[in-house]
Amino acid sequence: MANDGNWPPPRDRRGMRMGYTTGSNAAGAAKAATLALLTGHWPEQVRVSLPDGKTTLMPPLERNLTDSTAFCCMRKDGGDDPDVTHGALICAQVRRTDTPGLVLEGGKGVGRVTLPGLGLEVGTAAINPVPRRQITANVADALAAALPHDPDYLARHGLEVVISVPEGERIAPKTLNPRLGIIGGISILGTSGRVSPYSTAAWRASVVQAVEMAAYHHVDRVVLATGSRSERYAMQLFPDLPEVAFVEMSIFTGAALKTCVVQGVRSVVLVAMISRIVKTAQGRMVTHVAGNPVDLAFLAQVCREAGAAAELVAAVAAANTARHALELCQQHGDLSLAHRLVALALAQVERLVRQSGGGPVLELEVVLVDFDGGVLARQRSISGDKR
Repeated sequence: MANDGNWPPPRDRRGMRMGYTTGSNAAGAAKAATLALLTGHWPEQVRVSLPDGKTTLMPPLERNLTDSTAFCCMRKDGGDDPDVTHGALICAQVRRTDTPGLVLEGGKGVGRVTLPGLGLEVGTAAINPVPRRQITANVADALAAALPHDPDYLARHGLEVVISVPEGERIAPKTLNPRLGIIGGISILGTSGRVSPYSTAAWRASVVQAVEMAAYHHVDRVVLATGSRSERYAMQLFPDLPEVAFVEMSIFTGAALKTCVVQGVRSVVLVAMISRIVKTAQGRMVTHVAGNPVDLAFLAQVCREAGAAAELVAAVAAANTARHALELCQQHGDLSLAHRLVALALAQVERLVRQSGGGPVLELEVVLVDFDGGVLARQRSISGDKR
């Protein structure tokens, strides 16, 4: 088993190594600490039960044991999935209490919920329902292993489990937690307990949760932006909307749109820059740059179909990037490519919404902004009726 000094290994962007969620690490830390508190010695490793029915082995780190408390951490291994919590310590303190039963709480670096609509009570720790059950189940496993002849231990004695993330406050701004009204740290997440390489499961889940939050607050429209800069420009375009209406969906165009349909959102605006508009126009609804480059031949073809001069079409075909192609169009004083791309992107968005069961009252709009926030092209439809 690797030690704290070299575990976890760095993420290999080309690799396929499985990782584990913050929920699984919290459950492992809680199980190890419970075993130590009840037996008086630390296990070298613990078998952690995962929500998907599988198990994994984890080694406890930074261990500390007294008569009344046990504290340890697991180092989060996100595998080869891009994850801002990769390498973070996920810790648990288990303490004896006078009140019978098991209490689960969040400590330093675990966010607190300040807004409704997340499936968690306002004021509670941001430990999602599945990880809560996972942590509780693993503590129960530890009790059964340490006290096999005392199945009613918690009927007479109490245990308090406090999950903490020492670097949680530093990591949190890199997540959607501030936008969701979760302050002071990260969330403890995970539905399967595992993180598949490049699945970006937690990332996608946070985008879905942001759309659900907007729908819960009955905003007039949800504005989906593909990045922090396009989101900032979107806020300038729609200054009357509350902050919760804006969702930085990143690469998850399809997931965000499908969630809008499921949540009954009536009006959706997609605000993006040129490369994401190009990919959306092609129907690519997961738009990660890795393995998903802009198709310049497609751009040149759209430019030709838009009626651009042959000279511009040739220049676009030889462009280095989508941004370069846009700059060439601007230099030629011809934005027909931009308008055509927006129309194609809108058609793809409409198609996805229809396939997802979107009703006829759903209003859709696509806005292409430049790198300074200026609107280059925009188009809106209701049930395919262009306006």
